Amino acid sequence: MEILLGLLIIAIGSFGQSSCYVPINKIKKWSWESYWIVQGVFAWLILPLLGALLAVPAGHSLFELFSSDNSFNIWMTIFFGVLWGVGGLTFGLSMRYLGVALGQSIALGTCAGLGTIMAPVLLNMFFPELDALSKLTGSVIAGVVITLIGIAIIGIAGSMKSASLSEEEKKAAVKDFNFPKGITIALLAGFMSGCFNVGLEFGKGISFPETAEMFRTLPATFLVTLGGFVTNAIYCFYQNQKNKTWDDYKKTDVWANNALFCLLAGALWYSQFFGLSIGKGFLTSSEALTTLSFCILMALNVVFSNVWGIILKEWKGCNSKTISVLVIGLIVLVFAAFAEPLLNKVFGN
Repeated sequence: MEILLGLLIIAIGSFGQSSCYVPINKIKKWSWESYWIVQGVFAWLILPLLGALLAVPAGHSLFELFSSDNSFNIWMTIFFGVLWGVGGLTFGLSMRYLGVALGQSIALGTCAGLGTIMAPVLLNMFFPELDALSKLTGSVIAGVVITLIGIAIIGIAGSMKSASLSEEEKKAAVKDFNFPKGITIALLAGFMSGCFNVGLEFGKGISFPETAEMFRTLPATFLVTLGGFVTNAIYCFYQNQKNKTWDDYKKTDVWANNALFCLLAGALWYSQFFGLSIGKGFLTSSEALTTLSFCILMALNVVFSNVWGIILKEWKGCNSKTISVLVIGLIVLVFAAFAEPLLNKVFGN
């Protein structure tokens, strides 16, 4: 029962993340770079900091965790956050050229597979005594493979969509639709975004012994998003300068509206990693599920993003065969997210 509850909590957070681009449509008179960094203040700084404070027992301070004893892990966690920030920037571009559904599917699918595999591999390089590679059991690898198969099927559906629609229909669904450019950017975004899970692995020990299991990864989450904020801030401020959009921040008539929807978008985005931390607290009886939790989150993000893609009519005009392939891919992803107990029995680990 606890495992099911943990998976449901992760699913709720995933739904929040997949919905975070909806409030952005309500932002007025701001360029992309302006609203992106403002929502980032909420998503990557304020809310993760508040989340990290939940991991601090009474009588302690968050700054106690950021001591010289943890300096290597802290800087590695932030470093992989910086790399993840690159993925976040290109992630937005993937949706520009492919749409919410297909863009998130390819990027998050790559992120799910590589993030799950890279984390123990890189951790083992620096701390071989931890034997992190032992986490890559047969059931974990099978879960990743099934997830990637589901993503590949959705990618095929996207290719079929690209081939079957006229240029006018493509532009009607996604204004700047460009499948070759979009899929290249989405793969890069997925690779770099996988560094988020690597950062979490390096930072998982940055917690107090008294902290409840469900809150333990929240300080590491804050450090990763802090690194990502730096990357995004540099790029967005560069774009403000290049495009002469600094005046966006002076438009007082829209600040209340835009700040509200940036806060909502940021809260929905952060809910995925807050839910991941809480959910993992209920998965401790299964080391394989704990290892796969990041992959499960990304797989569910893909499922919910495609639900939004259907609602936003990004698949409108596609024939029934294309839709059938899409649905098969979604079913495979749902199976991958909840099939670990079965895979454990098959592989015996």
